[in-house]
Formats: sequence, structure tokens, C-alpha cells
Amino acid sequence: MLAAVTVPVPAETDLSAAVLGSRGSTDAVFCLEQPARGGFVLAGLGAAIAICAHGPSRFVEAAARCRALGRGAAVGDPAEDPGAPPASGPVFVGGFAFADEGGSAPEWGSLAPARLVLPEIALARQDGEARMTVAAVLDGAEDPDAVLARLGARLESLEAAPMPMLDPDLLDAPRVAGAAPPEHYEAAVARAVELIESGEVEKLVLAREVRVHHRRAIDPAPVLGALREIFPECYSYLVGTPELTFLGASPELLVRRDGARAQTVALAGTTRRSADPAVDRHLGERLASSDKNREEQAIVARRIARALAPVSLWVAAAEEPVLVRVQNVQHLATPIRAQLAEPVSALELAGLLHPTPAVGGEPWEAARPLVPALEGLDRGWYAGPVGWTDLAEDGELCVALRCALVRGSVGHLYAGDGIVRGSVPAEELAETEMKLAALLPLLS
Repeated sequence: MLAAVTVPVPAETDLSAAVLGSRGSTDAVFCLEQPARGGFVLAGLGAAIAICAHGPSRFVEAAARCRALGRGAAVGDPAEDPGAPPASGPVFVGGFAFADEGGSAPEWGSLAPARLVLPEIALARQDGEARMTVAAVLDGAEDPDAVLARLGARLESLEAAPMPMLDPDLLDAPRVAGAAPPEHYEAAVARAVELIESGEVEKLVLAREVRVHHRRAIDPAPVLGALREIFPECYSYLVGTPELTFLGASPELLVRRDGARAQTVALAGTTRRSADPAVDRHLGERLASSDKNREEQAIVARRIARALAPVSLWVAAAEEPVLVRVQNVQHLATPIRAQLAEPVSALELAGLLHPTPAVGGEPWEAARPLVPALEGLDRGWYAGPVGWTDLAEDGELCVALRCALVRGSVGHLYAGDGIVRGSVPAEELAETEMKLAALLPLLS
């Protein structure tokens, strides 16, 4: 049985810093922040239970197991706390690999293709309201007094400490190298363009990996602290197991469910930013008028609308894409809303939408075998959904972009780009460099 208690906590507390500062060597940890959205934070420490799943039904299986745990749960009534922020109360946090069996490479070791954790302590904040939830799963095999003692020790370990600052070692520069030479990526893009021009596929998204080697273990906490400062509009996320940490700053919402309402966004088409406002505007205007980028954007928007239609009363997409600007790049984005016709959970909606053509290809049935064959890498959780869901099956998941897998002293960085008719290999390589620039300076 799932049991949980939720209480108010001071909203000025740095919740992610408290969780990361209290993390033990055997702890699971999770952080998700979007500072520009009312200071939203969700941070989790420990694991009352972990749910793992594999294969093409992993979204449905994970949703079913979360649903089963929620039945008969001994928790407070959310209606008694109308001011509580989103993600208050018991929540399942984590995510999914890009592929059904993704993450088989050794570096991804402890992240299953689907892995959701019910934190023993979850902290949520938005718009000046913060809550702490303490949760346990009782199966009759563990002494209740031992459970209470463990949770008491958890609470005592929490400290309202500041997030540590980045402290680069100026005398010991890390080594940075691509997992494959740049020419490999350009050749993959050229081959993708041939396949598109021959009519086999309409679009392919190809990723590449860059590795950063340090002499000492990388501390992910200051990296997350820097990401949320530099990219306040993005989802800054961190998923940690005892062996590794997966973190990044994504501009892309995959799905948000609130009752019968669902929201998502089609994000495709990228250009750089400029410190000169006039140049920055010009770059954005050129992006918005680019036939290549508008085609890429339209492919994504059409597929998302088609995926939502069977479970919705209506689906509404903006008539024209808008510009989304973050620190180092700007994107074309089409907001999409839907009114659900049936109670499809946030996790199941994520399964319907993933992977969108923004990170996979179109049509996906044809693109599925081509993407790994051309990339030559195991994406793991790169471009997979990361986020949370609650006992009402509402939730929010972003697409894990601009990310790095940190394991000991090595950081594995990932970035990809959408290839359509007319794509130029050198330009696509340069676009991945822009995207890698979100994390590479922080890890190197």
C-alpha cells in the first residue's frame, strides 16, 4: 500500500539544492525546474519504489503499474489544499529511453528503457507555494517502525544549503573528443538526404555524441545550477542513480495533461542568437521564412495532431509557428492543445506522441531502422521523455534534449538535427555544434 503525507514548506528554500546536497551514495535523485514558469521546481530524493519496463508497451505498462499503486493509497485529499503547486503529493518521476530497448550500452547501465521512481521525499514549488511529500510503499514484508525510522532519517538529512558553484580546474583542462569524427556525421547526413530525395522517408533526425574526459569525478549539482540560471525558459532536468546522472536543459514540452486538457508543442527549425538585437531579429525572421525550416516544422505539427486525434474531442494547433528564443539558439514552435475524449494518462499520451518527427523521423515506421544505422550510437535516454505523473494520472514530460550523461569522470553529450530535402551536411554539423554549446562549456 502507498502511504504519503504532504505539508507546506518555505517557498524560498532552494529545493533542488536541498535534495542534491542530501543525496547519499546509494540514492536515486530527480530534479525538474522551469524558472520562467512561476519558479516551478520538482525535486525528489530516495526511492520508495522503482518501476521499470522494457519494449514497445513500456509506456502503457508503466502507467498501469503507477495506477495500481495509486488504488487505495492512504494520502490526503488534494481538494483540501487548493493552493498547492503542480506535482504536489505523491508523484512518480523519471523517464524513458528513446528506443524501446534503448540504453543497452554500458554507460547507460542503471537507466532502464522505462524507469519511474516514487521518491521518499518530494518537494514541489510554483508561484510562491511549496509542499513536501513523504511517501512509503508498505508490502507487509517490512517492519512499519523500520520504515518510519528510515523516513525520519531522510527528513533529518535534508539541509537548506545553496547550490554549489562551478569551480573549473584551470590547470587541468579536460579532453574533449567526438565519439566519431565529424566526417562521419556529415556522411550520415548526406546519405539521409539521398534517402529523402528517393522518397523512402520525408525526414530523419540524426544525433551525434561528444565526450568530455576529466581527471576527477564530475559533480552534476553545479551544472544543474548553471543550466537553470542560463536557460530559465527551458526545462532543466536531472535524473540520478547511484552509478550515473543524466541532465540537461530542454526547450521542448512533449506533453502536459491536466484533467481532460492536454498541451504539447511542435518544435523544429533552429538558428543561432546574436548579442546585437537587430541581427538577432534578422536571424529569427530568416528562420521563420526559411522553406526548409518551415517544412521541418510542418512535418512535426501534422504528426502530433494526427497522434492526438483518436483520443481527443478536438485538437487545435496555432496557424503559424512562433519563435522561441533561449540563451544560445532560437527555434520555430507551434503550440498544440487538445480536449481529451477519454481518460488517457500523461504517460500513455507520451507514448502516443513519442518520438515526434522533431527527434525521430517521418514516417517513423520507415525511419525507425535508419536512424540508429546512420548514427552508429546508442541514444539511451537522449530525446526520450523525462518528467512526472501523479495519482490522478496528470503530469508533464519534456523531451530530453541539450543533455549529458555523466558517469564518474566522463560526460557524454548528445545533440541532433532534423534532415529534410535540401539539407547541407556542413550546415547540419554546425547546427549540432550550436546545440552542444548549451552544456559543453559547463562540462569542459
